[in-house]
Amino acid sequence: MRALKARAESLDLRCRTVVDLLVPDRPYDDVALLMARTRRLPPDRVAQWELPADPAGVAEARKAAARRLAEWGLAELSFTTELVVSELVTNAIRYADGPILLRLIRERTLVCEVHDGGATAPHLRHPRTTDEGGRGLLLVSSMTRRWGTRFVPDGKIIWAEQSLTDPDA
Repeated sequence: MRALKARAESLDLRCRTVVDLLVPDRPYDDVALLMARTRRLPPDRVAQWELPADPAGVAEARKAAARRLAEWGLAELSFTTELVVSELVTNAIRYADGPILLRLIRERTLVCEVHDGGATAPHLRHPRTTDEGGRGLLLVSSMTRRWGTRFVPDGKIIWAEQSLTDPDA
C-alpha cells in the first residue's frame, strides 16, 4: 500500500512540475494536464497472428483463435470469438490494404483486434432482409459488449470486447 501511495505522489509531483514549467504564473484560463501510468501485459495474455490477404486464411484464423481460447480456459467464448474473427478479418481482406494482423488480448475482458492498412472506418449497416451482405458489423455489435475503431499511423484497428465474467454481456 505504501508503494502505491508513493507512486501516486510521484505522478502528482511530475504533473505539478510540468504545469509549473509550461504555464505562466497567472494563466487567464484553467489549465489541465492528464498523465496516465500504463502497464504492460505479460506475453501469455496476448496472442497474435499475421494473416494473408486471402479469404482462405479466415478459417485458419478462426481455428487459431479457438485453440488459444482453449489454452486460456475460455473455450465457452469460442463461438462468439470465431464469429468476430471471421467478420473482422473478412472485412479487412475485402476492404483494406496491406498486411492483416489478428490479436487476442486477455485481461479483464477478451479483446479481439484486427489491424489493416485501410484508412476508412467501417460503419454499422442495417441491411434489408433481401440484402445478401452487410450484416457483419451488426452481428459483431450484437454479440459483443462493445466495439470500435482506432486509427494508427499505418492504418486502423477494429476491435471488439467480450466480458469474461458475464456470459450474457
